[in-house]
Amino acid sequence: MAKSAIFHIEGGIGKHIASTAVIECYKKTNPDTLITVVCAWPEVFLNNPNVDRVYMIGKTPHFYRDFIYGKDTEIFAQEPYKQTSHILQSKNLIDTWCNMIGVEYNDEMPSIYFNFRENEMGFQLFTNPTNKPVLIFQPFGGPGANHQDTPYSWTRDIHPIIAQEIVDKLSEKYYIVHICYDSHPQLQNVHRIDQQLQKKVLFSALKYANARLLIDSSLQHACAAMNLPSTVVWVATNPKIFGYDFHKNITPKTTFLQGTVDSYLYDYNFTGPILECPYSSPYEIFDVQAIVNTLL
Repeated sequence: MAKSAIFHIEGGIGKHIASTAVIECYKKTNPDTLITVVCAWPEVFLNNPNVDRVYMIGKTPHFYRDFIYGKDTEIFAQEPYKQTSHILQSKNLIDTWCNMIGVEYNDEMPSIYFNFRENEMGFQLFTNPTNKPVLIFQPFGGPGANHQDTPYSWTRDIHPIIAQEIVDKLSEKYYIVHICYDSHPQLQNVHRIDQQLQKKVLFSALKYANARLLIDSSLQHACAAMNLPSTVVWVATNPKIFGYDFHKNITPKTTFLQGTVDSYLYDYNFTGPILECPYSSPYEIFDVQAIVNTLL
C-alpha cells in the first residue's frame, strides 16, 4: 500500500499558488508518497507532477473510505496564517508553511502547468493595435464585490487617482491592458479586461506582455510561478512575507504598523474597512514616480 498525504488548503488563489512550492518541498522529502490536494481552487494543481489527485472542497464523495480509513496517510490541514512566524512576520509564507509540516525549505518557487488551450486562449485575450510594448496593469484586486464593502481596498489596491496618474505617465510608452473586475473603477487610455475568465487563461496571458505592474494578488504569485519579474506595489501587506525578491517590490512611503483598536492577530483587515485607514491622503502611501521609474 502506497503511502499518501492529503493537503487541505483554504483561502485565495494566490495562497494556493504559493502552496505549490510547499508541496514540491514535501515531495522532495517524500518522493514515493502520493499527494492528494483538497482545496478551493483545484485548477492551480492540474497537470502538476507532484500531485496525484485534486478535489474541490465539498466535492469529495467516498473520500474517507478511499483515502483515510485503514490507509497509511498523513493529513496536513493546518492553517499557516495562524502560525507564530507568520503573525510576527519573521518568515516568508512558504517557509512558515514548510516548517509547519516538517520539511526543509530551500527557496523553492511556486509552479503552474498549462495545457496548450490555456496558452492559446491566454495569447488571444488581448490584441495590440499599436507598435508599443504591452503593459499588463492590475491596480485593483481582491475577493470580489460579494466579499468586501467597496470596490477599492486601501490595504491592497492602488488608489484610483494614483492609478490614473501612472497610466498617464506610461501610456506614451506602453499599450496598457487593465485587468480588473467589472465593479472596479474605470481608467482612461487603457484596454480594459473585466470579464469572468478561467484563472489559468488569465495567468497565461501574463506571459505575452512585455511588462507587468501589479498589486499583492494572485497575479504576482502567478508571475513568480512563471519566472516573470514584475513591478509589485504593496500597501498594508509585506513583500517579505507574501512576495518574491526577484520582483521590483514598491512599498509605502509611510507605514502604520501598529494596527487599530479592532486589530487582533493581524494589523489590518485585507479587505480594507474604511474605519481602519490611517492615511490622510493616498499620496502618503504611493510614490508615483518611483513606481513609473521601474518601467521606463
